[in-house]
Amino acid sequence: MNKYHIILDKIIKKGKVQSNKKGNITYLLNQKLELKPTDLLEIFEEHGIARNKLKTELELFTKGERLTERYRENGIEWWDYCGPILVNSYPTYFEQLPDLIKKINKEKRNSKNYVLFLGRTDVESNQQPCLSLVQFQIEKGKLIISAYQRSSDASLGLPADIYHLYLISRQINLPLKSITLMLANVHIYENNVEPTKSLLQGDKVKFNLNV
Repeated sequence: MNKYHIILDKIIKKGKVQSNKKGNITYLLNQKLELKPTDLLEIFEEHGIARNKLKTELELFTKGERLTERYRENGIEWWDYCGPILVNSYPTYFEQLPDLIKKINKEKRNSKNYVLFLGRTDVESNQQPCLSLVQFQIEKGKLIISAYQRSSDASLGLPADIYHLYLISRQINLPLKSITLMLANVHIYENNVEPTKSLLQGDKVKFNLNV
């Protein structure tokens, strides 16, 4: 198993169950997922990821595009439930990313912690980012990315976040050493438990979006 599938398997076997407004979830708290470049390659080769859509999604995020219609025009339909506009969601924060990347590439300071903070809790939002903070550090000429997730849908959201972070790393002119995700609450929704088991057995599956 690749490291992503290992954490799916761990949730299935060791997770606890709780209920929220979206239904029952099987969850684990405070999990760490550290991925080297070889781990990323394994995940992308072994796990189906909508690479083109996620690449386009990130581009729209960084442009600050808030209209869900623009995402739908590019085949990205998973934001439709939010309504016509994304209110204080990912584009609000990711539009700061291009300037931050320019700063990192210009300075490349080992002593500097470059941070992109997402999701203030004191503002109205129709989809508060699950990815709460991304930190960029440089050690011995290599890039280390650390990300904190307050909540992570392991079946759908987590692989997308991993791929987004990888795409971001490609924009920084340094070799990547690792991407580490701190998963405060990583979970599988009840209706995706059986498909996840099938996935881990090598079957092709389609997960259900829970909103």
